[in-house]
Amino acid sequence: MNVEESKLNIELPKELLDEVQRVISMYPEGKQKSALLRVLHIAQAHWGYLSSERMDYVARLLHIQPIEVYEVATFYSMYDTTQVGKVKLEVCRTGPCMIEGAEKIISYIEK
Repeated sequence: MNVEESKLNIELPKELLDEVQRVISMYPEGKQKSALLRVLHIAQAHWGYLSSERMDYVARLLHIQPIEVYEVATFYSMYDTTQVGKVKLEVCRTGPCMIEGAEKIISYIEK
């Protein structure tokens, strides 16, 4: 936890908590983990990125283990676990993308 974040009370504002509860209520009792992707989107949109403290908070909201949140947040490239710049560029690196010239795009961006 960085010093600035340790001074903050990590909590979503009421209107976002209401949205989170609405999303969770879409799933059967005991299946609240199904709301994880959408809740992570809400949290990241609010904070900009998902620190471990923020992911712990999401875990508490969903009544799941923090590791379950970390696994998802670090698996998908759409979630940022550290601060990012104003613009984020992503280039597909799958086989089909590489065949179509992704390496050239990456090389151009690096220059």
